[in-house]
Amino acid sequence: QVQLVASGGGLVQAGDSLRLSCAASARTFSSVALGWFRKAPEKEAEFVAAIAWSGGRTTYGDSVQGRFTISKDNFENAVYLQMNNLKPEDTARYHCAATYREGDWSDSSSYQTWGQGTQVTVSS
Repeated sequence: QVQLVASGGGLVQAGDSLRLSCAASARTFSSVALGWFRKAPEKEAEFVAAIAWSGGRTTYGDSVQGRFTISKDNFENAVYLQMNNLKPEDTARYHCAATYREGDWSDSSSYQTWGQGTQVTVSS
């Protein structure tokens, strides 16, 4: 069974940084891309960032551009999300996901495998 396990969330203050990790089984990393999405209560799921597993092309959501950085470690089968200058509006549960085909990486329906998520809470 393919699994994605996200970790690294926590409670921080505005302006702080966090680094999220997404560890995956080798099977997952025949994927085309890995992405991060976030879901806050009573809000729609929001695209955060995605990275191509081969080549490393990245794309970001508008609200995190310039503050968040997605990266990968092919050897460790892991993807990371470095989050700097966190804001209260970044509070959400963050999920990593894998897609096995080309498409719109900002669209959650493009992804086939999802992790359970990790909670990020930013206090003002």
